Amino acid sequence: MVNNTTLEHDIYLFHQGNLRYSYKLLGAHPDTQDGEQGIRFAVWAPNAKQVSVVGDFNQWDGREHPMERFNDNGIWMTFIPNLDQGTIYKYEILTPHGHLRLKADPYAFSSELRPETASVVHPLDNYTWSDDEWMRERKAKNPYESPMSIYEIHLGSWKYIEPEVFYNFREYAEWVIPYVKNLGYTHIELLPIMEHPFDRSWGYQITGYYSVTARYGSPDDFKYFVDQCHQNGLGVILDWVPGHFCKDEHGLRRFDGEALYEYENPSKAEKTQWGTLTFDFGRNEVQSFLTSNAIYWLKEYHLDGLRVDAVASMLYLDFGKEEGEWELNEYGGRENLEAVEFIKKMNEAIFEEIPDTLMMAEESTSWPLVSAPTYIGGLGFNYKWNMGWMNDMLKYIEMDPIHRKYHHNLITFSLMYAYSENFVLPISHDEVVHGKKSLLNKMPGDYWQKFANLRAFLAYMYAHPGKKLLFMGGEFGQFDEWKDLEDLDWELLDYDSHNNTLNYVKQLHQLYRDTPALWELDHKEEGFFWIDPNNYEQSIVSFARNSRTSNDQLIVVCNFTPQVYHDYKVGVPKHGSYKEIFSSDAEQYGGSGQTNGLPLHTIPEPWQGQDQHITMTIPPLGVSFLKRTSVSKEENHEK
Repeated sequence: MVNNTTLEHDIYLFHQGNLRYSYKLLGAHPDTQDGEQGIRFAVWAPNAKQVSVVGDFNQWDGREHPMERFNDNGIWMTFIPNLDQGTIYKYEILTPHGHLRLKADPYAFSSELRPETASVVHPLDNYTWSDDEWMRERKAKNPYESPMSIYEIHLGSWKYIEPEVFYNFREYAEWVIPYVKNLGYTHIELLPIMEHPFDRSWGYQITGYYSVTARYGSPDDFKYFVDQCHQNGLGVILDWVPGHFCKDEHGLRRFDGEALYEYENPSKAEKTQWGTLTFDFGRNEVQSFLTSNAIYWLKEYHLDGLRVDAVASMLYLDFGKEEGEWELNEYGGRENLEAVEFIKKMNEAIFEEIPDTLMMAEESTSWPLVSAPTYIGGLGFNYKWNMGWMNDMLKYIEMDPIHRKYHHNLITFSLMYAYSENFVLPISHDEVVHGKKSLLNKMPGDYWQKFANLRAFLAYMYAHPGKKLLFMGGEFGQFDEWKDLEDLDWELLDYDSHNNTLNYVKQLHQLYRDTPALWELDHKEEGFFWIDPNNYEQSIVSFARNSRTSNDQLIVVCNFTPQVYHDYKVGVPKHGSYKEIFSSDAEQYGGSGQTNGLPLHTIPEPWQGQDQHITMTIPPLGVSFLKRTSVSKEENHEK
């Protein structure tokens, strides 16, 4: 039974935009009143003339269970005895215009399987977690100085029973987790699994923000998936979409007959390019709804972070709009000032509630300080997707190698701003769909060169400062672009080139996770320095990655042409012997085998700004990782 004092306080906070757990106030909750067990329903509908709870239990007759208006700000409540988990329901709303509307519960924790649209009662406390060790270790972990390699996955097209018929979260746990763990990833990132009506929106156009999609099972099934990930050492990040919602009639659109969750002004509300509506970020109750929603997924589902979709569409009033379709803000600018303030407020609340979480912004512009704290003027995320690096590198790698020397800046420019944010390097689903071609098929050249280019690209990505993200299929060289209505082409693993690529990604991850220089100082300038960024004629770059321990320094040499170079001079900062500890051109990965098997001893002659150099074989379309394994006689003598 709800305490009235607590109830009134929560309602006050809700209307102030400061209720961080509004899903405990609103929605459908098991309760006991006057000794009877049943369900307590609460919904915010300030413009409604009347609201009723309807379902099979009352033959969908709104006269049977009308709700009472609790306060003047539009919260309606009722208690219905003898209802239990699994009850199917909607709200019947009489609008100010005298129309009856059937709406799904904005705070429902479960929903019917599409095409059905009703909400389903589901308690929050059904599941018993077994990930205490993971959650404890997470609190003690510094993500900025830890390896982070993310496998982005759309469950329904990773593997399915048949088109539009999917496996359960528990079955996906059985297959996905061992696969991703074996490859050496640290995290799984799921495309949105909130309830959505249309499969091909991939979950980015949502009707049930608090509801796990019934496509893959129940809320408890999803908790099991996350729990199993944690028990197997994998973090889970979920795509989250606070920027817009779809217009389906049973959803949030004009929920009580008027614009409620969306802006009243069409120039601010309409996302014309997506056919969706923008949340009214200036409305306090919407702020409570969205902030609580983020906290809900992080708290109730033990998620390790949220990747926030389309942040730029929230920040800019003119995003995706033509001239005349938007209006300047009060200061004559194009920024959505309400959205900016909401984002800051939301992130502050989230990190106060869950300090050890990840909030990653997909922000595609040069908005400053996205991943900086709000107290120094930042937006308050702790990571930002590096869309600039992604666009430059894909543009570069798609070129015929003969033309790459004319665009050498595309592989070096990212280091000009690499430390302006805490970056994730993303090769996501958006880059391999809708005619953009798969990652492998973006690569120029013949069959061998495509795979060599892919290996070189991935090696450079893992050597570059920043955390990593790769969309499913890229790990074994899917030839076709992402087919969202089909599952991955697993039969390709019967072919050596694809199986070798899968093994390559596994070994690349092993190198990455075992080498602190590749992640410990990702976000600090002392973690990287160029040896030679200027050899555009041969499309070769070389650089060093540092860790906090000087002996862990790694030298990386990248060749983006199919030319082999023998006795190539590379400046190195320390004398001694260097060993090639990894080569993307090794025969076991399908390469040509132009590797450096013997120790590379330094020659005490300056080169490329270093006091000494080595000579080595530079593989075609290859990347070599070198590590100093012994000191020279002179250094031993000095000691």
